[in-house]
Amino acid sequence: MKVQVRKADLNDIDSLIEFTVKEAKEAEGLYKVPDTLRTGITAALNDCLKATYWVIVDENNKPFGNVSALKEWSDWNAGYYWWIQSMFISPEFRGKGYLKLLMNAVKAEMERENGLELRLYVHKNNKVAIRAYEKVGFEISDYDVMIIKNSLTNRSTGRAGARAGEL
Repeated sequence: MKVQVRKADLNDIDSLIEFTVKEAKEAEGLYKVPDTLRTGITAALNDCLKATYWVIVDENNKPFGNVSALKEWSDWNAGYYWWIQSMFISPEFRGKGYLKLLMNAVKAEMERENGLELRLYVHKNNKVAIRAYEKVGFEISDYDVMIIKNSLTNRSTGRAGARAGEL
């Protein structure tokens, strides 16, 4: 099958929403409200300072996966770290090298813009994803992520920490 990785645009919004809903449920058992996703993804598609999306498409230009990345300024290194924000490949297309194609597109743009490195979060129990990311060159870092939770209601679920089926 002939595939292509390209920057996503507003014509891809429905696919990006569908992929993000599936990614949240699959990776963390979370439900994400499609209308909230539409608002967030549309904002990013209209403003690359928020995030950039790429899609991988088949010969009919139908997306079957996506990746999005955002940039974080480092005052210590006077440059941007690039972070993978979301990643999804439809299950029937997994294990065929498409993750590497998506990551190569992000990495190439990061390097063109003199980014410092490409980073991502992966749930510590998601062993399948960890192995897949390691296969395309990621390695476990020396850092752990620490958080302070927002006491306000989570906008995308209506409740803080709502899991799929809890609403």
